[in-house]
Amino acid sequence: MIEISFNGRGGQGVVLASQMLGLAFFKAGKYPQCYSVFGGERRGAPLASFLRVDDRKILLKCEIKNPSDFISFDDSLFDPATVCSMLKPGGSILINTRRSREAFSELSAYKLGLVNGLAVARQAGLDRFYNTAMVGAYGAFSGYLAKDPILDAVREMTPADPENNVKAASLAFDQVQIIEPGGAHG
Repeated sequence: MIEISFNGRGGQGVVLASQMLGLAFFKAGKYPQCYSVFGGERRGAPLASFLRVDDRKILLKCEIKNPSDFISFDDSLFDPATVCSMLKPGGSILINTRRSREAFSELSAYKLGLVNGLAVARQAGLDRFYNTAMVGAYGAFSGYLAKDPILDAVREMTPADPENNVKAASLAFDQVQIIEPGGAHG
């Protein structure tokens, strides 16, 4: 079973991104289960969303405390020590950031994905919304999904400007920087 934790701020499209990935996994023949946790429900407040995926129906209905994958939409909220303490052994981390891989040297024991989601979104003709870029980046980074189910899910679930959002997902799928444990580029 794959267990994914999405973290970011209200207004970044974190919840919608987790739902899009759930739909992409469903289109790929998997069973997804998605839910979110947030407090004040206001723009800018930290929030988390979770997605479980398996080859069979998921009967487990509890919080994900030790995800196999962690997706950070906002590197200002990213605390390496906290993430590493909860991640399953062999886990992977995808971070939306403008910083270089050297800024994350303490994560060398993990598979690491870096993408500048905002730059990708702007390259695709979007203003400031980069959740679809993160969805595309995760597909390539994780290796669990081909590009087509991701693009289909983005097209189906995007509330506005679907073609530019599909373009952002596709660009991020191709541009995510993947660093294998120990520092090798993937």
